[in-house]
Amino acid sequence: MLKKLRIRFICINMAIVTVMLAVIFGLVLHFTGNSLERESIRMMQSVGQGPAHLPRPGELQDGVRLPYFFLQVTPQGELKVGGNSEFDLSDTAFLQEIFSASYAQQAQTGVLENYNLRFYKAIGPGPQTLVFADMTSEQATLRNLMRTCVAIGIIGLAGFFVISLFLARWAVKPVDEAWNQQKQFVADASHELKTPLTVILTNSELLQSGEAKPEQRQQCADNISVMAGQMRGLVENLLDLARADNGQVQTAMALLDYSELVSDCLLPFEPVFFEKGMELKCDIAPGLFVRGSDSYLRQVVDILLDNAQKYAFPGGGVGVTLRKQGSHCLLAVANQGPTIPEEELKNIFKRFYRADKARSRDGSYGLGLSIAQRVVEEHGGRITADSRNNVNTFQVLLPLATGRKGNKT
Repeated sequence: MLKKLRIRFICINMAIVTVMLAVIFGLVLHFTGNSLERESIRMMQSVGQGPAHLPRPGELQDGVRLPYFFLQVTPQGELKVGGNSEFDLSDTAFLQEIFSASYAQQAQTGVLENYNLRFYKAIGPGPQTLVFADMTSEQATLRNLMRTCVAIGIIGLAGFFVISLFLARWAVKPVDEAWNQQKQFVADASHELKTPLTVILTNSELLQSGEAKPEQRQQCADNISVMAGQMRGLVENLLDLARADNGQVQTAMALLDYSELVSDCLLPFEPVFFEKGMELKCDIAPGLFVRGSDSYLRQVVDILLDNAQKYAFPGGGVGVTLRKQGSHCLLAVANQGPTIPEEELKNIFKRFYRADKARSRDGSYGLGLSIAQRVVEEHGGRITADSRNNVNTFQVLLPLATGRKGNKT
């Protein structure tokens, strides 16, 4: 698919450039031809006005000097010939032929294609005068210009084709990355669903066989219930991630007291930390308002708090701070736990990524931080992770809402 996309990209670019070059070169040839024609007619008009208007040596340095000759009909009906043409002007039949062919055309100026001549009929009180200019050099100029344009066009198209190859790779690179991420996402989701499905199918077959003892049947039912719950949690996380990717976060934006929201999120976790013997320290600055979705921002705080209690040392401490930082507010959730290597910090927000692969057994699928990142980005913020000296810190930076006293105005 990506190869076809690159080929289509190159074809479209080459088609656009080809049309543009054809139009540009066509206009150049058209205007050059018109310019040469105007200069030729201007010279013939000067000749047709009589000897007094003929150019003197040194004049018309910028004008066109084409081979020309003129024919005049004397009162006796004879043809008078003059000019600087290289044509054989002694051929009376030839002169009579082009004279008749010129007057057969109604226009004052025209072209005799068979003779490569342009004519001009001088209108005046004197004798009838026909001026002829040789078009050979004019046509040669246009042919040379056309060859030059074709050569430039071929070289230009070849150069742009090479450039298009690099542009195609550069333009398709985000699509390639998204495609690979999608394939990896599908593979990871399938893998995560495969294990609970296998457990559910195995236990359901054992129940249906009728060979299981009562205590085994109860165990099978419990296993099915636990695996079904894990699958439900995974599906809900996938739906949350899909909603965040589709920009549905933006549909529920409102002015929120972020300080109150974070404080409310801490309440359900206090018993969890207490049961694990962990100390929870909070420092929440009051009166910080943001514009966002209440449910999604609560979900971000819940994810960070749940992550902190899962990966903290037994009996370790967790600290939550919320403060104003310039035109933003900064939420930091830190826990005492094993230092996360730098390489894992780069991947920690990737979907289905887990530093501890065994965490899927307790309902952790590596989607929480990905969901948090998407939600924060949809709110115009940024989430980062830092780990040093057995302290892991996740920071969420969100813009303060405008129009509130004490906040950004």
